[in-house]
Amino acid sequence: MKTGISRIIFIGLILAVFGGFSPHIGAEARNTPISVNIIVDSSQALSGVKDEITAWVNSTLVEQILTEGDRVTVWSAGQTAKVVFSGRIDGNPDKDEVKKSIRELSASGDSADFSGALRDAASRQQNSPFSYTLLISASPASLSSVLTGAQADLMRFSRVEEFSGWRVLVVGLNLDARIRRSASAFLGS
Repeated sequence: MKTGISRIIFIGLILAVFGGFSPHIGAEARNTPISVNIIVDSSQALSGVKDEITAWVNSTLVEQILTEGDRVTVWSAGQTAKVVFSGRIDGNPDKDEVKKSIRELSASGDSADFSGALRDAASRQQNSPFSYTLLISASPASLSSVLTGAQADLMRFSRVEEFSGWRVLVVGLNLDARIRRSASAFLGS
């Protein structure tokens, strides 16, 4: 019986975490700063959907989610992952810098280093109580390497939103340890 209750609580915690960070909930619904990781597929596949991805990130994430005090890191996941923006949002000029970093991404190569970006994002978020990681993939081939590689465990708690020619994965980095601690504290063990 206790195992069944633990399982229900565990599933409830997962739903609460992902429900609380839904892109459909605006910044006005929270007052705690978050860390946002945006990892964009910069392989050649980006070139066909870049305008659509840029418009979605700008309207959904930058304008609806980001608020003053949030920390944002943007990665270009090309042949190797590299940070193209990192900073704190203190107003519209900072939001404009995030938009610019996405707009100026260039597409090249056949692969996207999602593993390197996810590993770096996971290590950076250790000090943040709330983190929101978006992995934007323009190619199923690029995504398959992270799903079958050493970083596959980082994708365990993720949600996918499909678009025409691309997808957004909301990745719950380091959630399993947090969920275990919360469930243990809740159950008193």
